[in-house]
Amino acid sequence: MQMKYLFVLVLAALSFAASAKPAPWYWWTSKLNDGRVCLQTSPGDGWYRDGGPYRDSRCRNDQLR
Repeated sequence: MQMKYLFVLVLAALSFAASAKPAPWYWWTSKLNDGRVCLQTSPGDGWYRDGGPYRDSRCRNDQLR
């Protein structure tokens, strides 16, 4: 009986993971120079978010807004 509950729990966890959306991408600009990168998270304290969100890692495809 416990195996049945474990199977249902694992199946439910996998179904939630399958419906997750990818994280958006943003342009990050350096506060020190003209550096600019496209990342999903901040590269550190010396950077500020300068554009986005985007769907791809090149920050070119449609914005998500």
